[in-house]
Amino acid sequence: MIDNRAVAEVHGETVQAEDVPGTPLWIFGYGSLMWRPGFEFEEAVPARVEGWRRGFYIYSTHHRGTHARPGLVLGLDRGGACAGVAFRVAPDRTATTLGYLRAREQINGVYREKTLSARLGDGTGRRVPVIAFVAERTHPSYAGQLPLTTQIRLIRGASGISGPNLHYLINTVRQLDTLGVREQELSRLLVLAGPHICRKDAAHVLHRRTKALVHHCLAARVKVPLMRKGNAGVSCTGFKWRSGRVRRRSNARSCA
Repeated sequence: MIDNRAVAEVHGETVQAEDVPGTPLWIFGYGSLMWRPGFEFEEAVPARVEGWRRGFYIYSTHHRGTHARPGLVLGLDRGGACAGVAFRVAPDRTATTLGYLRAREQINGVYREKTLSARLGDGTGRRVPVIAFVAERTHPSYAGQLPLTTQIRLIRGASGISGPNLHYLINTVRQLDTLGVREQELSRLLVLAGPHICRKDAAHVLHRRTKALVHHCLAARVKVPLMRKGNAGVSCTGFKWRSGRVRRRSNARSCA
């Protein structure tokens, strides 16, 4: 078997896994691929890449938004580190898997396919080359680092062919929570989204798997600006918001 660490670079050039016959393909998921990969894989392992960070850097006008009302989705940009999931794909599924991912991720060219080095979190300390889709900074859909208030305004108001942008945020935080990963910025976004969630009609019910996470995140201590409406704290059905802490009223109904 070919040593994966030797595949990542040959004569100073990055080599894609499909260029080496018989080599397993590894895909790095850091957003929706973590909880909705959409392709067959042999194993899924927690992994970490260095030199790249996750953030809502991409305007979405297809999966989670429209041209009239764009949303935001995650992208990898240079700097920092990112925890996610590495999926190992069987060699005979390489072409099919890459074809699917390129059609899904590269609709308008804002994501660039790149081979990175990831350390697997399976206790072996192995490093493997992984295919990741990183942000293309020169593309018009690259948003860069927007203020949190702008991010949540776009996220909570957008929806695309893959569903509401807000569900994308909730599912991503939920998946990171199962991996034991807490990213302060994503948690702040979820807290800021809280009043919007609670303003929904009583009949509106979040997916049961994400609803529990919403309550978990709302209960966490997260530093966010004090939200006020007039001279009183912003309130919603069942909760009162002050400085990122949520207190349940004993006589209130559920936000869901």
